[in-house]
Amino acid sequence: MSRVLKEYPTVALKIEELEGKIDFVQIFGRPDPVHIEVGSGKAAFLLNQAKAQPKVNFLGIEWASRYYRYAVDRIGRWGLTNVRIIRADAAGLLNLVPNGFVDCFHIYFPDPWPKRRHQKRRFFTPANLSQIIRCLKKGGELRIATDHLDYFQKILELIDTQGDSLEKIDFLPAAGASQGEWLGTNFERKYIKENRPIYTLAVRKT
Repeated sequence: MSRVLKEYPTVALKIEELEGKIDFVQIFGRPDPVHIEVGSGKAAFLLNQAKAQPKVNFLGIEWASRYYRYAVDRIGRWGLTNVRIIRADAAGLLNLVPNGFVDCFHIYFPDPWPKRRHQKRRFFTPANLSQIIRCLKKGGELRIATDHLDYFQKILELIDTQGDSLEKIDFLPAAGASQGEWLGTNFERKYIKENRPIYTLAVRKT
């Protein structure tokens, strides 16, 4: 019997209800640090990290409807009050994030679109990276993980174009990671079983 997914209005953030720049203090009811995950999937990272960091506000962005609904249900069942999930195109949503407001962006296993003709759909583009940097506070971080070497190399090249505005720092394991893992997500565990290497990168806005 399939699981019945519930809607949790306190978790699900509707893009049509947003007016102008996102007011994170109003959404969460408190002025705490803000972390944004692009591509939350079934919210494994968000669930574990939000439990480990109750004083941090987490916004998960997921476009796929089936994953979005599962993530809302999962976070809602746990009763976490420091997480919101929104179904939206991440690149478009970044336009609604205020300048210098985000403490950390988490982007884990973004779709690599391996076929050359599809690579224009990749999330990491000069325009999107510029938006991320605009949204980050000074000292804010961008954390990335992928199993796709070509995409990882392209991301490194893109990061290097930013000169001294981004400095590389250590990528630390997430709260849900077990021994030998970085994140503890479903995708990572699948890739580890398939003996795929995981490539990680963390940078800080200077």
